[in-house]
Order: sequence, then C-alpha cells, then structure tokens
Amino acid sequence: MKPKLILGLSGGVDSAVSAALLRENYDVSCVFLDIGLGGGEAAAALADSLSLPFRTVDIRDLLEHFVCADFQREYLAGRTPLPCARCNPLVKFPALINVAEAEGAQYVATGHYARVTPGPDGRVLLRKGMPANDQSYMLSRMTQTILRRVVFPLGPYEKVQVRAMAAELGLSVAQKPDSMEICFIPDGDYAAWLDRRGETPPPGDFIDKAGNVLGRHKGYHHYTIGQGRGLGVSGPHRYYVSAIDPVHNTVTLSDGSDLMARQVICVRPNWIAVDGLDGPMEVTVRLRHSRTETPAVLFPGAGERVEVQLTEPARAPTPGQLAVFYDGDVVLGSAWIERSGAAWN
Repeated sequence: MKPKLILGLSGGVDSAVSAALLRENYDVSCVFLDIGLGGGEAAAALADSLSLPFRTVDIRDLLEHFVCADFQREYLAGRTPLPCARCNPLVKFPALINVAEAEGAQYVATGHYARVTPGPDGRVLLRKGMPANDQSYMLSRMTQTILRRVVFPLGPYEKVQVRAMAAELGLSVAQKPDSMEICFIPDGDYAAWLDRRGETPPPGDFIDKAGNVLGRHKGYHHYTIGQGRGLGVSGPHRYYVSAIDPVHNTVTLSDGSDLMARQVICVRPNWIAVDGLDGPMEVTVRLRHSRTETPAVLFPGAGERVEVQLTEPARAPTPGQLAVFYDGDVVLGSAWIERSGAAWN
C-alpha cells in the first residue's frame, strides 16, 4: 500500500508536475489553499485530469492573522517584510498538515524547488534545489516538526525540465507563466494595498544625511532601503534610499555609498541543521531572495541576536528581510535582519 500524501495544488505548472511525479509512489490527495482570490476551479480541473482526489481549504483567516497583518505592521514600522517566508511555516504547511492529520496521511508536499534529506541525530536537513530556481531561502523558517513530513519532488529538477515534463504529460499549464507577485497582492501594487487597509503614513520629507530637505515623498511605505527608482528627486548625483524614519516621517536619500555593509545584526534565529550558535561559525549568507551568497562569520549576540560579519561588503541589507545561513547546500538556519553597519555606524 502506498503511503498517503497531501499535496498543495495551486494550479500552476510546479504543483501539477509534482502531482504527476508523486502519484508513482504515494497515494496523493490534492488540496487548494483558498485565499479568496480565485484559482480553485483551475486547480480542481488539474486534479481531475490527473485522476486525483481534490478539496479546497479556506485559509483566509490564517493568512490575515499571520501574514497580512504582519505585512502591514512591518511597512508601517519602516521595514520591508517578506510574507512568503512567514506564510510557509505559519500558514501553508500547517494547513496542509492539518488536512493530513484529518485524513491519516503521513506526508505533505508542495512544488517548491528544494530538498530534504536525513541528517545526524534524527534531524532533517533542508537543502538547496537546483541553482537556477532554488527556493530554500523562502523555506528557511521551517521547523523540524514540519520538515519531517515534507516531500519536495522538484528538488532535483530545473524549471525548464519541469515545463518539458508538463508538456510530455499533456498538462494544460505547461507554458503557464510563473507568478512573480505576492499571492494576496496579485497586481503587485503593495502600497495601494496598504492604502486600502488604512492607517498609512502621509507624505513627508526626503532629506539628506545632514537633514536638509531634498523633496517630498508619497508616504514612507512606498520605499525600501536601496531603492533608486521612482523617487522623483534630482540633484548632483543619483539618489538612493538609505534610511526610513517612521517617527519623523522622513526618508533619507544618499548617493548610495553608505549602503555597503560589512556587519549585519539579526534577530529571532531559526536553526535547522544545528541546535544553535555557541561560538563563531563560518558560513555563506544570502541577505535577499537571490543567488548571491557572501562568505561570513556568525557570532552569538545578546538576547538571541546573531551578528553577521561579512568578508566582503554587501549592498543594502534591509530590515525585515532574512539572512539565511548555508554550509554548502545545507540551510543551517536564518534570522531576521534588524540593522546593518550602513545604517548605524
């Protein structure tokens, strides 16, 4: 008898091919996680074409509580949130596991490009997927409890291979474009989404590091550290956002030279491959969702803080984003960026 597995089926090519791969070795049931923006009918049609059971689970309240409200709070605090990294361990995978518990399934799966393998002392390791489309960064807040039940069938594949498999299977989504936006803001206009929820800040001053007024901003929630476009300020050089001050409703602009940092202070670490940090640790670190990794040394700080000393300066480590720590292709853990040398030296 095949082990039972619950697959999160979004209606895109990744989860569709995951379903086709998984049904070879698992008794697969498909679940569409409904956030109130449609898509369930397309997912149901995919499941039907693969002859797999299908159901819809409404996660709107969970998404609002754990992700949307936090997204709003972070922007109003002058930080740049990372909603997918919160959704995975707090909403998406717990919702799938709840279905698994109700249906007596041992495993859950998604179409993420990552891998899980056994580690020492019963630990499960989270590893990178193939380089071109690795998604381990967004999964770095996952817990051992979740990882022990997860299957990532696309871990060994590149996206071009997945699309080719979808075409061979005759799946209608073989050439469906990838979604690049936040799922609950499908038009990509996060500032307008925040404005609709209310309590967004009014326009204020763009200032330089000396406090001189350079112009007016539209509300500091429209900006993020390192941003150089859409500022509407002219001067002797190109301007970049180097600081956001919610208390005084100002956005500081500079020539960008102060954005390079060698030190990053992080908070609330989530350790996956190790129990914690009890001394210096050599790692590579990603400071945003990209393939750029920088060699660094981690040092334990007071109050669960992690100090990241970079061997080469990195541009614009942004409060509210994640620093993810790697040993080769293994995710050691992650922590939220609080501040960097560029902002407080």
